[in-house]
Amino acid sequence: MEYKDYYQIMGVKRDAPQDEIKRAYRVLARKYHPDVSKEADAETRFKELGEAYEVLKDPEKRAAYDRLGANWKAGENFQPPPDWNAGFEFSGGGFTGGDAADYSDFFESLYGRGFRPRGAGRATFHARGEDRHAKVQIDVEDAYAGASRSIVLQVPQLDAQGHVTLREHKLNVAIPRGIRAGQQIRLSGQGAPGSGQGKPGDLYLEVEFRPHPRYRVEARDVYLDLPLAPWEAALGAMVQTPSPGGAVELKIPAGSAAGRKLRLKGRGIPGNPPGDLYVVLQIVLPPADGEAAQAFYRGMAEQFATFDPRAKLGV
Repeated sequence: MEYKDYYQIMGVKRDAPQDEIKRAYRVLARKYHPDVSKEADAETRFKELGEAYEVLKDPEKRAAYDRLGANWKAGENFQPPPDWNAGFEFSGGGFTGGDAADYSDFFESLYGRGFRPRGAGRATFHARGEDRHAKVQIDVEDAYAGASRSIVLQVPQLDAQGHVTLREHKLNVAIPRGIRAGQQIRLSGQGAPGSGQGKPGDLYLEVEFRPHPRYRVEARDVYLDLPLAPWEAALGAMVQTPSPGGAVELKIPAGSAAGRKLRLKGRGIPGNPPGDLYVVLQIVLPPADGEAAQAFYRGMAEQFATFDPRAKLGV
C-alpha cells in the first residue's frame, strides 16, 4: 500500500491554516474537474484532491494524519502502526462507519471505520453536546483486578489563526474488572459541552491491550510461552509459572514436547464465564559454552545414537 502525501496533492505546506486549504481545493477542483478539464489525468487528480481535502478540511482527521509524521514520502510502502490512533479524542462517533470505501486503500487503512461528519445531529438551541470517542490502551493485568488510571487524551481543535492544535484532556478512569479488548467505558458528561443550557455529551473509551512481553490475549483467553529445561520436559516437574493474576504452581507432565499447550481453566480474563490461561511449552537448551558442557552433549549424542529428530520428514 502506498503512502499518500495529502499536503503535496493539495500543494500546501503542512502548517497551512484551514482557510488556505479550502482556497487551494477550490482552485484545483476547478482545474481538474472532469467535466471541464483538458488534462489527461483529470479524473484521477480530481479524485485524489477529493480524498486529500476530506482529510485536511477536518481538524480531527488532519490531526490524526499529522501524527504519522512528515518522514513518509509519497509512493513509499506504508502500513499504519496498530496503535497510531490511541489517545485521540474524536467527536461524532470516532471510527464508526463512513465512506472510506469511496477512497484509496491508504485512506481506508487510516479511517476504515470512518469519521461521522463534524457537527452531525447538532441542534442550535439548548442542544446536548456531542458524544466523543477515544481509543485507550491498558495492561492486561488491569483487566484481572480492575484499576484506577490517570489518562491524557489529545483533542484536536482550531486556534484563532485556523491551525490545528491539540488540547490535553486529563481524566481519572476506573477500569472495570473483566473488561475485554474492544469494549467501551462510558464517562458521563465528559464529552463535548452542550449549546445554551444543554447538557454535555458523554465520552466513550474503547479499550485495547498494550503489547505485553509475556502474554497474548485472544478474547478472554490468555497465552503464555513457558521456557523449560530439557530435563523438566522429559522427566516432568513442578514449576512456578507467572500469570496476570499471580504466580501459580504448574505440573509439567513427563515427556512433554515443545509447543504442547497446558490449559489452566478459569485463569484467563475474569467474566461469566471466565477465560482460560494457556501455557505453551518452549524447550530451552543450555549453551555448549565450555569443555564440560560440550563433553556432556557428546555423551548425550552417544546415549541417543538411534534417535532421529527428523524421522517424520522422510529424509
